[in-house]
Amino acid sequence: MKRFALAVVCCALATSALADPKDCEELKKEIEIKIQANAVPSYTLEIVSKEEAEKHDVAMVVGTCENGTKAIIYQRNDS
Repeated sequence: MKRFALAVVCCALATSALADPKDCEELKKEIEIKIQANAVPSYTLEIVSKEEAEKHDVAMVVGTCENGTKAIIYQRNDS
């Protein structure tokens, strides 16, 4: 019974994740809010293609959007 309940929960989570792909601008705004909450003084967020993101350091990719075809790259601009 526990396995069945776990399977139902996992399917529900997977379905909701697949049914609602994030818009890149919406996701970028959500990430900006989190960065600003951490009081980062100067940073850059850029929406790039998946291919362009693969050229960057993996740690710089802070989100993916549009069904994984684009990525959001973060760079902290230290003074």
